[in-house]
Amino acid sequence: MKLTVKKDKLQKALGKVCNIIGSKSTLPVLANVLFEAKGGILTLTTTDLELRITTSVEADIEREGITTIPAKRINSLVSKFIDENVTLDCNEKHHTDIVCGTAKFKLLGLPSDDFPPPVEFSPIKQIKFKEVDFNRILDQISYAVSLDDSRKVLHGILCSVNENTFTAVATDGKRLALVERAPEEFSGQEGDTIIPLKSANELKRVLEKDGEVLLELGEKQARFRTSRVDIFTKLIEGNYPNYRQVIPAGFTKQVEIPVADFVSKLELVSIALSDNSAFIKMSFENGKLNLMATSVSVGEGADYINVDYEGEKMDISFNPVFLADPFRHTDADKIIMKMNDGFSPVAMESGDGFLYVIMPMRNR
Repeated sequence: MKLTVKKDKLQKALGKVCNIIGSKSTLPVLANVLFEAKGGILTLTTTDLELRITTSVEADIEREGITTIPAKRINSLVSKFIDENVTLDCNEKHHTDIVCGTAKFKLLGLPSDDFPPPVEFSPIKQIKFKEVDFNRILDQISYAVSLDDSRKVLHGILCSVNENTFTAVATDGKRLALVERAPEEFSGQEGDTIIPLKSANELKRVLEKDGEVLLELGEKQARFRTSRVDIFTKLIEGNYPNYRQVIPAGFTKQVEIPVADFVSKLELVSIALSDNSAFIKMSFENGKLNLMATSVSVGEGADYINVDYEGEKMDISFNPVFLADPFRHTDADKIIMKMNDGFSPVAMESGDGFLYVIMPMRNR
């Protein structure tokens, strides 16, 4: 294999595939990138056996071939190269000479035969979104996934299609984040799929502002395809909990919260909190939302924002991180907070299909 490729294109391609490379793999070849040069295209692939990422770039190929090159070494080299073009020349021993300007290196690779082959895959449903829209969906809910819960199904994001409505759900048992949208296109069987958080995060990382992403979902595997990247992943098997039953049927109070002001004041007041058993107390009273934090080891802090609230005073306390998350991951200017009392589940909506349900902490 011998080829020349633009340094910037190679660096961008390596950035797409190298993130899943771990340091504790039992198979040495999993620390490498599979390079395949054929028909004017250089294809790069990495895998950790759960996840497989492939991307391609144009290249001037003098001699077609296939090899594997240590991922972290080639990634570090290319990121520090200065000149415009990179030449890769691999011999039959899978030793690759790498030249960029005056810089010359040799990296020792492994045979491509050692690299795990792709798995045969038959999707049972296909869902298409604009990349920017699906990126938004993942950003709005992925923070609510917990990897600490013993229930494996909660380690992923539920993707459900029913009557041409796509629903994505994440929960850690203490709060629930949900988005409902109509996809650009849908075909195949309706039903549920649980995508591992790691796979969702990798997809989110490579999605861009233009283009479309195709979700091909099977029984045990899924493939996400854009014009630049293919991501193949195993799915989480099992039945996701009935998330609908934790959403209250109705509310007696609702308040419109300005997002920017709320986040600013919440972060300010939270400085007075210690790490242990931290909570923020919110008091709604006479057109104001008061935010209060108290800590035995740090001190206390308070501030308020003006809101449209009338009626009897209501106090309600939350984990400050859980409270802040939906506000930090929305494009909306305002979020509607719906409540019944200081002890029942609270819902937050931003008017774009997003819903967040959180349990208050005990008032103190």
